[in-house]
Amino acid sequence: MGSPRVSDITSICETLWPPSYAEPWDSVGLAVGDPAAEVSHIHLALDPMDAVIDEAAALGADFLFTHHPLLLRGITTVAADTLKGGAISRLIRSGIAQFNAHTNADSVIGGVSDVLAEAIGLEDLTPLVQHRDAPAGVGLGRVGTLPEELSVRALATRLAETAPATATGIRIAGDPEARVRQVAVLGGAGDSLFAEVRATGAEVYITSDLRHHPATEARDTAHRRAPSTPHLIDISHWAAESMWMTRAAGQLRDRLAAAGMDVRVTVSELSTDPWVERIGQTGE
Repeated sequence: MGSPRVSDITSICETLWPPSYAEPWDSVGLAVGDPAAEVSHIHLALDPMDAVIDEAAALGADFLFTHHPLLLRGITTVAADTLKGGAISRLIRSGIAQFNAHTNADSVIGGVSDVLAEAIGLEDLTPLVQHRDAPAGVGLGRVGTLPEELSVRALATRLAETAPATATGIRIAGDPEARVRQVAVLGGAGDSLFAEVRATGAEVYITSDLRHHPATEARDTAHRRAPSTPHLIDISHWAAESMWMTRAAGQLRDRLAAAGMDVRVTVSELSTDPWVERIGQTGE
């Protein structure tokens, strides 16, 4: 067949990561681009940052697929001297369409949290929060079982050996020597789901962006008001989710090949983790 259009690529993406699986507050789908424009090269990255857009342009890509949205919050201008306006202007000038799959890619079977769970060897996976309008197995996060009991420290070490290295590394809250087998994971920021984690009986929860107050409250066992108090493992948001980009690229390549579409697919080699150095580390 002839060169696929942006609309063709969008249709494939929405089949792989249905927009109906996204959370109500989320923004997913095509943010920039002409649906009728031809596509020869798709570039994937976690974040639609300026450096990523420059990378896509340098590679000659004409479709930028990201996990995080370019436009999540409302804006009142697309002037080129603003953050979002500058990105949109650069994309348009470079002839690059921009599309994202966010919480729909978190929820879908084989998505972000599945890749994170598989990386540490979890089995018998079920959603942490089942999506109410989707088939069984679709939803945010995953809960699973390790093949054998591990200490929290050993589990964190396994995660550190599997995930991309970052300046912030892996952090533990709780008892590093506690033996655990039931594990909950959520790629991205997950401190809003502590109640759901406790309800599963998970002994440890792996997620990102854990803040002081939610983490200390989640670990507070003074009055035993909660049915369980999981240990916490905090991983960089970028590290937890960037592992999925290779999976997404493979799925796209398979669908494109099956449709007879000759499109190059590449994955960004840039780290968009904002933290570059850690001073005064303890507890090595």
